Amino acid sequence: MQIYIALYNVMRYYCCMDKIVALYCRTSTSYQNKGLESQERALVEYCAAKGITNYKIYKDEGISGSKASRPELDKMLLDIRAGDVASVIVYSFSRFARSTQHLLAALEEFRALNVSFVSVSENLETESAIGKALFVIISAISELEREILSERVRNGLNNAVKKGKKLGRKKQRNSVLIRELANKNYSQREIAKLAGCSKTSVQRELKKSGGHK
Repeated sequence: MQIYIALYNVMRYYCCMDKIVALYCRTSTSYQNKGLESQERALVEYCAAKGITNYKIYKDEGISGSKASRPELDKMLLDIRAGDVASVIVYSFSRFARSTQHLLAALEEFRALNVSFVSVSENLETESAIGKALFVIISAISELEREILSERVRNGLNNAVKKGKKLGRKKQRNSVLIRELANKNYSQREIAKLAGCSKTSVQRELKKSGGHK
């Protein structure tokens, strides 16, 4: 068994020789330039300590972590999906992921593409035993959060129905005005303009009231 593991590690090493290590850092505002520099310095120092020289730095400056799309992050993901990246190293989870769900989705994709992930601040590597265990724990917590949220929504809807509340969006069109204008032989386009709604809303109201032309 140990021979097979050794062979696997050797093969993986040679397969990754032509791939780069992606270093990602981010700041939320353009005023945090020193923060970006300190993140980059920490990542480069980590690479130096590990003997990593073939790396590429991706930097998003002045971009909120809540945004789903970030220019440099998007470029890095494209390189990963193209098979050009062997490992991703970030300064911290908060600099990389916008939420637990985002982090999990990224880690799952990296694992499927055989790309390792390292967070310097948290001192976590997905290839380590602790990293793999933490991934399982985070996945379980995330699943629990989804279940709790779903249960709260279901309970809220059931409670609203029991109290006699109508669910769904409130009707925006003025039904009375639409019917009065229709009785005066206004066109649907004119009714829509006067009632401040779309022509489709007028058609729905007239069809509902039996006055559809």
